[in-house]
Amino acid sequence: MIKSREPLISLALYHAFKWSVVSPMLHTYFRIQIHGAENVPQSGPLVVVSNHASYFDPPIVSNCVRRPVAYMAKEELFGVPILAQVIKLYGAYPVSRGTADRTAIRSALECIENGWAVGVFLEGTRTPDGKITDPKRGALLLAAKAKAPILPVSVWGSEGILQKGSAIPRAVPITVRIGKLIDAPSSTHKEELQNLTLKCATIINEMHDLGR
Repeated sequence: MIKSREPLISLALYHAFKWSVVSPMLHTYFRIQIHGAENVPQSGPLVVVSNHASYFDPPIVSNCVRRPVAYMAKEELFGVPILAQVIKLYGAYPVSRGTADRTAIRSALECIENGWAVGVFLEGTRTPDGKITDPKRGALLLAAKAKAPILPVSVWGSEGILQKGSAIPRAVPITVRIGKLIDAPSSTHKEELQNLTLKCATIINEMHDLGR
């Protein structure tokens, strides 16, 4: 059985952390630009799909869509002091390494039931330049099961935040573009999920190509 997220407490802590730490840092240190915020539905189930080039992407995307977004994180991270508390505050839920996709989907569905949007990186891992080249169907399968629309988001510039060998974030400019809402898949059929996955990847890459 999946443990409850205690949604009211979790949401309160999420907003406190967002407005006291994350939002000020993004707007003053990274000089973030946000385009398309009007495309985000502020209630109801939602799956947010984006590209991924930095460990900073989850809080960046969550802040820019202006509603709580939960991301999966490796179970091992929840045993790291301080980091565990930070990722919990920002909506992460643990997924055991090597477990079946259905475990992650159950956790994500619970988050949606508790009022969170769920964020999924379409490629499933970071890419050096933030472009999506090998999108996975998992996000669209989740959207089909949750009957949730999909929101494509592009993060530009985050690959420059951390340089190899340095633990100090660089003050690079970040731009986030939010696309138009895409209707939930009508089924879990492989062909439909694959076509919608490719559509999302194309939209995100085209927004990314717009640059700053």
